[in-house]
Amino acid sequence: MSNSPEIGSRTRTRAIMERYGIRTKKSFGQNFLTDLNVLKNIVDAAAISKNDNVIEIGPGIGALTEQLAQAAGEVVALEIDQDLIPVLGEVLAPYDNVKVINQDVLQANLPELIKREFTDPTRPIKVVANLPYYITSPILMNLLASPVQWATICVMMQKEVAQRLTAKPGTKQYGSLTLAIEYQMQAKIAFEVSRRVFVPSPNVDSAIVVLSPREQALAVKPFDKNKLFGFIRGCFAHRRKSLWNNLQSVIGKDPAVKEKMQAILAELAISPQIRPEKLTLVQFISLANRLHQQDLL
Repeated sequence: MSNSPEIGSRTRTRAIMERYGIRTKKSFGQNFLTDLNVLKNIVDAAAISKNDNVIEIGPGIGALTEQLAQAAGEVVALEIDQDLIPVLGEVLAPYDNVKVINQDVLQANLPELIKREFTDPTRPIKVVANLPYYITSPILMNLLASPVQWATICVMMQKEVAQRLTAKPGTKQYGSLTLAIEYQMQAKIAFEVSRRVFVPSPNVDSAIVVLSPREQALAVKPFDKNKLFGFIRGCFAHRRKSLWNNLQSVIGKDPAVKEKMQAILAELAISPQIRPEKLTLVQFISLANRLHQQDLL
């Protein structure tokens, strides 16, 4: 291993940026983390071991990648910025268990990538990433839509988004994103991260969220997952309006339709005047299923 300071130290980060003439790109949402304690805590939160395969999204200049390489069996880092590929090749040269690929994760065939890039693709697959703020939700939805059985997804994101992912019914942060995550995973905030430990410093604080597979199956299954979440998004389209008003926007205002909707809500003991954020995921699934059975959805 090199005797140089670890990549995630502020002095080494600045030295690397100066040596390679690196300027962070707003178009890629680049902010380099420069606190070794935070980096090591991320690895701990993801519970990385030598038995794990790790996919890192957006390694930047390799600060988190280095910590992952020290803890994991193998690391495959997907970096969209082609200019950083040679930099990563050099700074991560001491680690023979790291592969860096110039790849947009949203365009990647993840099952094929895992089979191709890992020596033993049967080992637990964990995702660890410092996600760009502007594309956090699409990346998470892409990971959850994949057939890959993730052992853990441990990601840094804007604190406000982290609060939405882990929100409880009845809170202002609770919404369609919360429910999309809850459908497959259990979410918890491991710890918060100050904006002051980044170069450049972003305008908001961050948080580390750990997603793990649900321990218990949902009590009710939806008739169609994609249609369910399209329905849920429609129900949250106007947060200040009642569920009834949102349903009319989604389903329609025909008198016969409204009569059926009223009967379904009464059957499920759901008040038409309730706000959408008061409903649990199981209630949304039950409501969508009954609307579908009545040919309304």
